[in-house]
This record gives sequence, C-alpha cells and structure tokens, in this order.
Amino acid sequence: MTTTRRTFLHGAAALPALAPGISWAFDKDGNRKIMVFSGNQAVPVLDPHIRYDWSTRMMQQSVYDGLLKYTGTPPRVIPWLAEKWEESPDGLTYTFHLVGNAKFHNGDPLDAEAVRYSFERGLKLNAGVAWMLKDFLKPENIKAVDARTVTFTLDRPFQPFIAYVPWWYIVNPKQVAANTVDNDYGKKWLTENEAGSGPFKLKRFDSTALIHLDAVPDYWKGWPMGEANRLSGVIYRIVREAAPRRAGLQRREMDVIANMSPDDMSQLAKLPGVRAEDHPGSTTFGIKFNCQTGPTADINLRKAIAYAFDYEALITIHNGGARLMTSPFPPDMAGYIAVPDMPRKNLEKAKEFLAESKVPNGDIELEYVHVQGLEDARRIGLVLLDSLRPLNIKVNIVGQPWPTMVARGSKPDTCPNMISVYVTPVATDPDTVAYQYHRDSWGLYYGMSHYENAEVWKMIGEARGMTDKDKRLALYGEIQKRIVADQPEIFGMIPNRTWAMRDYVKGFAFSPIWFTGEVDLYPMWIEG
Repeated sequence: MTTTRRTFLHGAAALPALAPGISWAFDKDGNRKIMVFSGNQAVPVLDPHIRYDWSTRMMQQSVYDGLLKYTGTPPRVIPWLAEKWEESPDGLTYTFHLVGNAKFHNGDPLDAEAVRYSFERGLKLNAGVAWMLKDFLKPENIKAVDARTVTFTLDRPFQPFIAYVPWWYIVNPKQVAANTVDNDYGKKWLTENEAGSGPFKLKRFDSTALIHLDAVPDYWKGWPMGEANRLSGVIYRIVREAAPRRAGLQRREMDVIANMSPDDMSQLAKLPGVRAEDHPGSTTFGIKFNCQTGPTADINLRKAIAYAFDYEALITIHNGGARLMTSPFPPDMAGYIAVPDMPRKNLEKAKEFLAESKVPNGDIELEYVHVQGLEDARRIGLVLLDSLRPLNIKVNIVGQPWPTMVARGSKPDTCPNMISVYVTPVATDPDTVAYQYHRDSWGLYYGMSHYENAEVWKMIGEARGMTDKDKRLALYGEIQKRIVADQPEIFGMIPNRTWAMRDYVKGFAFSPIWFTGEVDLYPMWIEG
C-alpha cells in the first residue's frame, strides 16, 4: 500500500514528529491538487453573521460571496454578486443590480431575496458584522425589488456604507430555514455548516484541527487560473506551535504557512524551494489594558506602563519589518494624524505617573495574555516584563488559544490586565478604527480594553453620520488625540504581513484589508 500525504493529513489529529527522509509533495486528488495551508488559529464559528477573525474570515470568504469584494494594494472595492450599484443624490438609497448566474452550492439561484434575507439576518442577530450598519439601516428598509435588484434605504446618510458591504456574506434562506431551531435563524447549524455560493464548499469541519474545502467545479464566477489548473480543494490545518508548521513546510507536508516569527521567516526565506511573502500592512499590534477592573483601571498606572515600555524592542523583534504606531490609526487610513507626544520609553515620566497611581510603589503582578503559539507576541511579553522591573511590577506571561483569550476578554470581570491583539481595519473608512473604541465594541476582540469615555463615544457616533468630508476628518483627528490621552492600550507597532510557501504555489495576492494570516484562497493554485 502506498502512503500518501492525504492519508497522513486526514488520519492525524495533530502533526506528529516525522521520520527523517519522509517527503510529500502537495496532496493529490486524481489529476488535481489539494493545497494545504496551516496556521495557529482555530475557527470556532463559521457563521458569517456571528463572528470574524482572520482564520474564520478566510474560511467564510472561501465558501460565501458578498455583493462586493475587496482586492489589491491599496485596497479597492470591486463588483462581485452585484455587477453594479447606484447611490441616490441624498445619500440614503443604494440600489444593487445582481449578476444573473450566481447560485448556491445546492443549486438554488442566488437572487435579491437571498440578499435581503442575509442582511436582515445579520442585523437581527446583532452580532459579528452588525455593528457596521445597525445604527443606520433597519431590516424593513431592505427591499427585493425583483429577482436581480435590491435596495437599501438608510435612516440617514452614512459615508462608510459601501466600505462595509463586502463583509456581509449572502446565505441561502431555504437552507437556513430548514435548519432553524427555536427561531435561531439557523445559528446553531451554521456554526459548523455552510449555506453559501462561494468558490469552495465545506467537506469537513473540525474547528480546532482541520477544515477541508472542496472546490466548486462550476463556480458561477469561473476560475481565474482556468479549469485545467484549478485546485481540487484546500485543507486548512490548525497547528498551534510554530515549530511543526515550519517543519511541515520544509518537508513539503504543507504548502503555505502563516503566523511565523520574524526569525523563522528569515530562515525559511533562505531555503531552496521556499518563497517568503513580506508586505507592509495596516494591521496594528497593541497591548490592551483592562480599563474597568483591576489595577489597570487606573489611568496613571496605564500611563506609567506606557512610558516604561521599550518600543524600539518591537522593531528589533521584527528584524526591522515593522513601524511604530504614532496614532490609534494606521498611517494609510483616511483621517490619520500623527498624535503629538505619543508615549515612548521615558522611565522618569513613568515613575512620575506611577507615583500618582493607587500603587505608587508598584509591588504588584499583572497578567499579560497572548495567543498561544505566536512567538513574537510571547517575546513582546518578555519585553514588557523587563520594561516594568524598574517600576517594581511583575508580569505573568500566559499563552492561551485564541477562542479562550477572546472569551476571557469579552467581559471586564474576566479580562486579563493586559492582552495582546493584532487588529486589521476591516474597511477603508476611518470609522472602522474609531469604532473599536466605542461602547458597542465591548466584548469583541478589538474592544477588550473596555475603554470608557462618553464624550469620545459621542464624537465617534457623530463622525459616522457626517457628510462634510473635511469636518468629518477633522473630528477623527480630535478622536485620535482623546483616545491616546486616555491610554486604553500600549500603542505598539504595525508589523509587516508575512507568509511562507513552496515556490510551486501560484496566485497569491496581498491586500492590507485582509486580516493577519488571511489570504484569498480563490485565485491560488499549484503549478507542477
């Protein structure tokens, strides 16, 4: 019997130590290839209206379609399920005209009613993507005019509307209805199943180990690499630690890997047959403080920690492949300003703030939590530990799986004192960054600081609905200053986005709008 990589991948719950000399190429399914992508992050909920993070959205974008789609650098919105759209002169009504050939995986046509239903579902579930539109759009104001036309009438003008539409994926109403229990809109079923129209369909779902996607041969949009070269499918392997991912790529058990440390990337880039993708991104790294409970609810302690921190170490850890943050906004975001007097390492200032805090002598231990398996985040924890020694503050560094970390951070009472988070703007509008600091973001992974400032919240709300561009951007400038003044986090750096892959992997494209390890699997293929 011949041992294939498919047998290995499907029969193992986790990567074991490999015998020397064993080497597999990409997986095969007849004459077609199956690409193996590995990252450290699980996909606990596949439902596109309930949750998103990088691994989850990579899977969602593979099995679902949106009206529009982000692509390229700088990111731009292109038509997808909608072949065109119009905006009314008063900025209230958007009309989308759908393509005529889109269909769901079960063969049902994707029509305007499916679009209407999907946006209604997202708004009524009030989770995940709902924050983007719920303050401006009511479910009853979404109309399926005919099979190929749908209109959205907003309560008031909302400049970011088009910027958010690409992340509202369309589900099949018939499948959801057939799997609805206790009026849950199919929420339980869609946790581990899909009802989409995307280029891939779900074959196997094990949220913590392996997700297998099958390519849809007659995908309505076609395949950019051509029918002859398209993949049979993609396997996403969840491997918590970096070392087995690195070994897997070297030994050709994996074709693409994400979430590697800068040192790992430097070593992998030197290997024959391996290509490193390294791109300046918009993803920010911050250490969020619990602003509601525990010692870090004290702004003076937060300021002391911010001024004690060694920011230059962030650049060193990333081998120069990062930029220090000079605002809560990344520099390529509309409305960005370089905030004056951003904290940098200054022990004298740190001790002054500490003296004004409730623990003037330090003598406390704070917990720092990072995603298990992210080596750079762990090393940043060591920098934090060293930085706080002069303040007589100890740091307990804890690595936890992403779902566990987010669950802890969702409530002030269980949130760690400090928690490291990478956040990618989900849209090209400044609202996408500012809203992370709004009360409505509490409980979400980017809102784990539980930041509170009613005046800032009001300003963020006002900016969302403003139509005067200059006044709107000026308000965002003030919002950035106010947030920095309140120090809800250590504003760290913007690292380059990196992946390592075998050189036979083709079709990789980068866009800074995609999350940390996320790639668009649709245009990718294997040559050979």
